Amino acid sequence: MEKFKNKYRIPSTRLQGYDYGSNGMYHVTICTKNRIHFLGQIVASVETDNYPSLQPTVIGNIAYQYWTKIPAHYPFVELDVFVIMPNHIHGILFFNKPGYDEWNTNKFGVQSKNLGAVIRGFKSTTKRFANENKIEFEWQERFHDHIIRDEQSLNNIMQYIIDNPLNWSNDGFNTP
Repeated sequence: MEKFKNKYRIPSTRLQGYDYGSNGMYHVTICTKNRIHFLGQIVASVETDNYPSLQPTVIGNIAYQYWTKIPAHYPFVELDVFVIMPNHIHGILFFNKPGYDEWNTNKFGVQSKNLGAVIRGFKSTTKRFANENKIEFEWQERFHDHIIRDEQSLNNIMQYIIDNPLNWSNDGFNTP
C-alpha cells in the first residue's frame, strides 16, 4: 500500500488519468457517516399520491438548500436530477466550461474547479451549519462517483435516482 508522510492511506477510487474538472456529467453519491439516517426518513405522502418521499430533518433541508446552491458557487456546474435520502444523496452534476481545452489528470494535492472541490465545498458548508447549530451530523469521508459516458447510461442513472425513494425498503444503503 502507498504511504503518504510515512502513514498508510487508502488508494484513490477516482479513475486514474482522468480530468475531473473536464466537461461532462458525473453521478455522485455522498453518504452520511456509518449510514446514520441524519437527513430524514422515507414516508408515503398524500401530497405525492402516496409515492414515498423524504420527510427531511433540519439538516436534510439544509443539504437540499445547499445542493441547489452549488451553481451559485461553481458557475460551471449545472444540476440535473438528484434525490436526498435518509443517509445519502444521489445527484448528477454537469460540468460545462466553454472553451475548456486543457487536460489535468486527477492528482493528489490542492485542487479547485473539479468534482472533488465541488463535493468538498458542499459537504463542508453542510457540516459547518450542523456545527454552528449544534446538530449531530457527519458525512462519510469519501464519496462515490461515476463518469457518465453516454445517453443510455445517463437515462439509466436518472431513472435509478428518481425511483430511489420507491425502492428504499430494498436499498443497500438502507441500514438500521
